[in-house]
Amino acid sequence: MKKLIGLALAVLVASVAAATASAGSQVAASSQAVSCNGTLKIALVTPLTGGAGFLGEQQGSWAKYAVKTLAKPLGLKIQLVLGDTPVEQGAAVAQTLAQKYVGDPRVLGVIGPATSGSAVASTKTYQQAGIVQISPSATRTTLTKAAPTLEGTPSFFRVVPGDYIQGPTDAHYMIDKLKAKKVVIIDFQEPYSTGLADAAQSVLKAAGVSVTRLSAPNTTTDYSAYVTKVPSDADIVFFPTQKPGDAQTFAQQLIEQGKKAKVFGSDGSNDSTAFKVPGSYVSNFAPDITAIAADKSVIAGWKKDNPGKPVGSFGPPAYGAVQVMLNAIKKACVVDHGVIKQKRDVLRQMKKVRINNWILGGSFRFSTKSNDPLNAKFYIFQIQSNGSYKLVG
Repeated sequence: MKKLIGLALAVLVASVAAATASAGSQVAASSQAVSCNGTLKIALVTPLTGGAGFLGEQQGSWAKYAVKTLAKPLGLKIQLVLGDTPVEQGAAVAQTLAQKYVGDPRVLGVIGPATSGSAVASTKTYQQAGIVQISPSATRTTLTKAAPTLEGTPSFFRVVPGDYIQGPTDAHYMIDKLKAKKVVIIDFQEPYSTGLADAAQSVLKAAGVSVTRLSAPNTTTDYSAYVTKVPSDADIVFFPTQKPGDAQTFAQQLIEQGKKAKVFGSDGSNDSTAFKVPGSYVSNFAPDITAIAADKSVIAGWKKDNPGKPVGSFGPPAYGAVQVMLNAIKKACVVDHGVIKQKRDVLRQMKKVRINNWILGGSFRFSTKSNDPLNAKFYIFQIQSNGSYKLVG
């Protein structure tokens, strides 16, 4: 018995020592000064593989182009490192990456995480190390607002609006434009979809719309059993997924079962190469930037580096997030006289950044009330007979 107690105590002491050493290395990494004349790093944390791999592909290409074209004019040498967070693997992988980046003294900021679940899981680790995060796509309301409990931290920012705007925007479009009387909402048991589903549901119910709520595991691939639960007279199925291929499957299975309801996807389903059932709807936090005259040269340069690739909706906000990050790093370099004393110095400059010619149109700055973009909005698209996305709201 004494041997067992002794062994248990030894294990406990070793565990505490390891945790203390890990915490100590994180503090050291976060406070170690780095020269602005050397190569600095920012990390992009996004799904590069899996069902949401399209998201990382778009964000990665635009983030790389932003670093390539924007760092040098600011007098910075920046290396972009990529971290893969497949949505099917849950949020734990984001926490593992956070530990990695916290331990690297030259990682001064993180673009992402791209998904809300990954952001919730890792933001406290980044906050403790003083590392700023700027997500180009995580929309969960509670990452920046206490509604009712704040899940984000002061180090978490985003350049797109949250679900508190997207949910009501989508719901009001269903009510005012589509005159929906009966709506089915399906969530996928993870922070992004449940938060967005809740936001839309509250507005719909307040307007007297009949709402049926369904819930499916995030690993579901065959939705036929859920389609059978959609009432034959339902007008809309609100489908806040992060996998556009699933929205395509659900919409096709609705047609196969003779249901009249149209799928209304969220920003996570906004991919014209994967979700293209005519008559369906999607919302997104970014407009079609090809219609913005001021973006003509930026788009031309990106297309030269990415021949044959569609511009997409998820990449441009990543470009913008990198632009904001680089400007904050530059400001920190100026304040610290060429040597960033600690990573938190970049975080301190974030709210001071202003971008006059914002890639999504107009100008950019953060709100004084939250770490959200000021006056951002969501856009509604309808899928046309040729599979193209037409802006309708």
